[in-house]
Amino acid sequence: MYPHFMASLELVVLDMAGTTVRDRHEVEACFAQAAAATGLRASAARILAVQGQAKRFVFETLWREQLGDAAAVPARVEHSYQVFRDVLEAHYRTQPVVPTAGCPELFAFLRSRGIRIALTTGFYRGVTDLILQRLGWDAGLDAQRRGGAGSVIDLSIASDEVAAGRPAPLMIQKAMHAFGLTDPQRVYNVGDTPSDLESGRRAGCARSLGVANGTHTRAQLAACPNDGLFASLTELTQFLAESNP
Repeated sequence: MYPHFMASLELVVLDMAGTTVRDRHEVEACFAQAAAATGLRASAARILAVQGQAKRFVFETLWREQLGDAAAVPARVEHSYQVFRDVLEAHYRTQPVVPTAGCPELFAFLRSRGIRIALTTGFYRGVTDLILQRLGWDAGLDAQRRGGAGSVIDLSIASDEVAAGRPAPLMIQKAMHAFGLTDPQRVYNVGDTPSDLESGRRAGCARSLGVANGTHTRAQLAACPNDGLFASLTELTQFLAESNP
């Protein structure tokens, strides 16, 4: 379908929770728990709709929807966000943290072909590091979270390390800059949310691809502009291998 793509593909940017890290709506549950505990009204559908975006921004958006431009909004945002951080970090410290189906195989496939792997996330650096450590993906990363020949991934970028999280393209662009890439047509973006897909589109990536075994179904992702949807990363690896054996 896309012949000889591997000749020009140099970087694959992947989301974490729901894409490379299994998420059976646990993040949504943590968010809902923090919202309820701090008086923020947010339906399950509304919470799902903002998955993938930077979480502090989400709290600000939802509090403004509830209170308008009231002077109390900043304090409410800070309170909700801190409670969310506590709940989320407790979850990732105490509950199983495992890769999604096919993720280790995809990493190995890309590594074997010299294609860089960058992980991006709507999380902040603290919990991102916690997840990387639980999975062993922090091995070989330096202080800037860049890897080398023996690391599992090549780069980790958190949403609090750019001026705006997804759907803005800044994390993808930061990854490109880290590897000296100027042409987004040498980059694939992969995620499980509408904001993931949109960030790839805004960055001008050669492909912005979705996986449907995360937080959103194939039907939900199909409503968003995309360059291909896959049942899992296993199916994505098969596609990549068949496209250029």
